[in-house]
Amino acid sequence: MIVRTWVDILRRKLFGAYKLDDPRSIASRSPYTFYLPPISRLNAIDVGDRVKLIFRRLPAARKEYAERMWVLVREIDGDTLIGSLNNKPVDMPQMKLGDIIEFKLWHVIDTDWQDPEKEKTIPPETSKQVWERCIADHEILNGTARVGFLYREEPDISTKDDEHPDSGWRIRADHTQLTDEQYENPSPKYIAIGKVLNKDDSWIHLIRAPIGSQYLRNEETGEFEEVEL
Repeated sequence: MIVRTWVDILRRKLFGAYKLDDPRSIASRSPYTFYLPPISRLNAIDVGDRVKLIFRRLPAARKEYAERMWVLVREIDGDTLIGSLNNKPVDMPQMKLGDIIEFKLWHVIDTDWQDPEKEKTIPPETSKQVWERCIADHEILNGTARVGFLYREEPDISTKDDEHPDSGWRIRADHTQLTDEQYENPSPKYIAIGKVLNKDDSWIHLIRAPIGSQYLRNEETGEFEEVEL
């Protein structure tokens, strides 16, 4: 096993390559959990700033693999930038610190200014990401069922030190899209609300409803109606 591992590393170091992921497609699939810098931030990038890109190794080896790494910007020509890799890859032996990288402005997923004062000049952003936690049925998260019933209770899972606390939302899949076995034996997940919204955001207008709220999807209209159970 050790020999095979070193052979794989040597093969990728000698013959491996990489490609850059297009983050726009990722953001379109996961708008509530994937951050994409606005154009105002991208246009503020100067030589000497650092930007983060998603590098995907080629060949993929035993599984798909990507690393998010910083690049120090050295040249800018319109929407084409050239920089040098500014951190050491974890498991991409075909790359090394200082490698020259050419990329497009839209490849950037994060920024780190050479002058920290620049941040004050960037217009404030309105983020769609929602990282508070909830409990949701697995069938919603895998895309086989939409949200059918949800209620908000007093948060009882997170602690005061949690970076992303429990919201109190408990979200059940639409029973009309479940088998009896799935409905009677749910497999709930404690997860970011944004993960649920990525699959079904038809209830986003209810997200700030107070504790004690309960909503059921009307099977005929598809709209959520407040209920008392």
